[in-house]
Amino acid sequence: MLTLPTLFSWGPRSLLPPLRLLPLLLTLASGPAPAAPRLPGADTEVLERLPARAVDPRQREMSALRRALAARPDDLALALRLARRYHAEVAAEGDPRYIGYAQAALAPWWTLPDPPAAVRVVRAILLQFNHQFDAAVADLRAAVQVEPADGEAWSWLAAIAMVRADYPLARQACENVALRATPAVAAGCLAHLDASTGHAAAAAAALRKALRQDSSADPGERLWALTRLAEIEERRGAVAAAEAAYREALALGISDGYLLAAYSDFLLDQGRAPEVLALLSGRERSDLLLLRLALAAKATANPQLANWQRDLGARFDAARLRGDTVHQKEESRFALQLLGDAGRALALARENYAVQREPADARILLEAAVAARQAAAAEPVRAWLQSSGMESVTLARLARQLGSGS
Repeated sequence: MLTLPTLFSWGPRSLLPPLRLLPLLLTLASGPAPAAPRLPGADTEVLERLPARAVDPRQREMSALRRALAARPDDLALALRLARRYHAEVAAEGDPRYIGYAQAALAPWWTLPDPPAAVRVVRAILLQFNHQFDAAVADLRAAVQVEPADGEAWSWLAAIAMVRADYPLARQACENVALRATPAVAAGCLAHLDASTGHAAAAAAALRKALRQDSSADPGERLWALTRLAEIEERRGAVAAAEAAYREALALGISDGYLLAAYSDFLLDQGRAPEVLALLSGRERSDLLLLRLALAAKATANPQLANWQRDLGARFDAARLRGDTVHQKEESRFALQLLGDAGRALALARENYAVQREPADARILLEAAVAARQAAAAEPVRAWLQSSGMESVTLARLARQLGSGS
């Protein structure tokens, strides 16, 4: 069965944040460790609250797989299964440390120049998380040469192509996805592309029809397609339709960091910050979601703002010390919307846009350029808006602000 991508990644039959990568997630979570070691002030001080493990079936499965792989370290099928299980945890919990664990599970095959196609696909999924897109695409292209019917490899090619605004490759990949996927997934891949290239209304209609008629899509596939639909409608300015799609996706009851982040951004744009605090309660371990909590706290004068802002700053500092530049979009939002530092935000947004060119990446660059009064800095975004046909009421408004100098 097809595995889909979306900003975070999951295991087989799940997705990652949209046909994008959160890559994010987003694509953006640094570990929760602070920038420097700190000694607790007392033995009773709580340093971190960890999720329950003993009764968590995901954790039990990972523990069993780790023990089995330790006993049989050359068992490729077992290593791949554990690596995918770790990758699934990133989507569920937003903890990027599992990416490193997944890479370690594949250590015997990780550096091989010509590994099995199955290794290439999982290696590509892990490489793209750290924005090593060229290497990931090379692995995926090699994989589909060996296994042309590998729908998962094609779906990841589509995802990476969309992040990089490589629309010809995205169409080739989506057409191959459509040959192997359920109607909802096929429609979602093509709708994501068509909505980015001047056909948003038709894309939304086609995806809504596929969701209504497709009884074969499982809950994970429906969640992915509904999130795509919600984002398309949101960009079109169809607020009620976007809200309905987000709520239908949430009602599926699947823990998905990308969906929570996307809906939180929607709520923040609608001036509904208190709902974000309720939606994300207890989700501070994910950097992606902690950023939204902090933004909601600022909007509501919540006393947690200082703590959350400090934690975010420490996480971004720690990422920088590691040489990690994956989180520049989120750090740009942090600098602009929480610290009020337009210059720093603009520098980060420009560096990020050189790597990732999706609507969210374009938006923070436009916002930072407006705040810094540097219209020329956002010229790549304005050129992309014109060449792609991207329809977004928010991006169009920001571009007009830059053009008017206001």
